[in-house]
Amino acid sequence: MAVTAQMVKELREKTGAGMMDCKKALTETNGDMEKAIDFLREKGIAKAAKKTDRIAAEGLTAIVTKGNEAVILEVNSETDFVAKNEGFKTLVNELGEFLITNKPESVEAALEMKMDNGVAVSEHINTAISKIGEKLTLRRYTIVTKTDADAFGAYLHMGGRIGVLTLLEGTTDEAAAKDVAMHIAAINPKYVSRDEVSAEEADRERKVLTEQALNEGKPENIVAKMVEGRLGKYFEDICLLDQSFVKNPDMKVRQFVESKGGAVKSFIRYEVGEGIEKRQDNFAEEVMSQVKK
Repeated sequence: MAVTAQMVKELREKTGAGMMDCKKALTETNGDMEKAIDFLREKGIAKAAKKTDRIAAEGLTAIVTKGNEAVILEVNSETDFVAKNEGFKTLVNELGEFLITNKPESVEAALEMKMDNGVAVSEHINTAISKIGEKLTLRRYTIVTKTDADAFGAYLHMGGRIGVLTLLEGTTDEAAAKDVAMHIAAINPKYVSRDEVSAEEADRERKVLTEQALNEGKPENIVAKMVEGRLGKYFEDICLLDQSFVKNPDMKVRQFVESKGGAVKSFIRYEVGEGIEKRQDNFAEEVMSQVKK
């Protein structure tokens, strides 16, 4: 029996499973809708799909480096308990290895690609969901490349709650690159240098600082000079190279890196769950709701 788009749509609505999973289920069961549902349930895919309305804001970051390539990724779970689960850690590492080997253009593209065993990445994640019992998602990743004259700095804080990948050019000192990554994990700068701060952002901050100074009753003839001084402090807060180095506050990060003969090319900092609106549940009520089931 030919599998139609309408049949796939209907199965997706009934199970919440992915389009390719639904098409495969219908093909395997010769278009029998009930058997297709059972097929998905047996594979753990329908069970996983029922968790799609949950919020996965916990999890881990990870970094995989291979020669002149590195990837930093974030995989989310619903609870920090699962984030400590060995099965979850294995999944994160498997996804990291897959990403650095295959270099998909996006998360969406990655999920549709097949792993070495011929199973789609999305299906591989669904299998983990069925075993672990929580919604799990590959949220984001960044792949970075360097030359033989550069160095990666990889640092995971609190077991992967924060992950930082730095790239220093002009030096192969990996220890120095990692020290910079540790600084970034702690201080959380937004930019490498002032050059990356847009004119609009700088002008907006300058306007706010000017109004603050005037509201403080400062004389107008010295406000401009005061504002530039305060703007310098603002840049220190957001620009990596202007910050005092955490391991030696007597020097700036720029000075530390230059002392190693290098320069900061880029950095990526992932913090688990940042930007995800977390549901505020009453834990006691959640436990009781599970008991009543």
